[in-house]
Amino acid sequence: MREKARIMDGRAMDRALIRIAHEIIERNKGTEHVALVGIHRRGVPLAQRLARCIEQVEGDKPQVGVLDITYYRDDLSILSAHPEVKGTDIPFSVDGKAIVLVDDVLYTGRTARAAMEALMDMGRASCIQLAVLIDRGHRELPIRADFVGKNVPTSKEEIISVKMEEVDGENGVSVCALNE
Repeated sequence: MREKARIMDGRAMDRALIRIAHEIIERNKGTEHVALVGIHRRGVPLAQRLARCIEQVEGDKPQVGVLDITYYRDDLSILSAHPEVKGTDIPFSVDGKAIVLVDDVLYTGRTARAAMEALMDMGRASCIQLAVLIDRGHRELPIRADFVGKNVPTSKEEIISVKMEEVDGENGVSVCALNE
């Protein structure tokens, strides 16, 4: 996999997250009933970073949960006979809350659909919103993000590589050629 273009460094990622944090606060008229739920894998540290950004602005840190969508995927039988389950940890009731699902890249919409199904099995949120660092297009389902760090048009022969300090030891976003 060859890197074609570096589209965000760590500082650009931070700026995007600060902007998304402000948009979440504005859309929800504060954060009193807002909770963030990061989708495994890189959505988790993104949700934690967003919570810190929101706390800096509002003085109150929203609750953060972790969501594993493994068993809600529509391609589970294709992936593996023994999928890796990472675990869900949502230490609060979702009932009546504005839940912001957080993920690194929005592509076909299938991950977001699986996350919504998993979340709805846990209770009845007042609303579910979606925050992503990168929206690369190519939707297969009628899903859109409420909060987007950057729109990056891509071809289907490209992938978006998101690197996060907490997972990868570095921060940055690149467009990479898939078959090179």
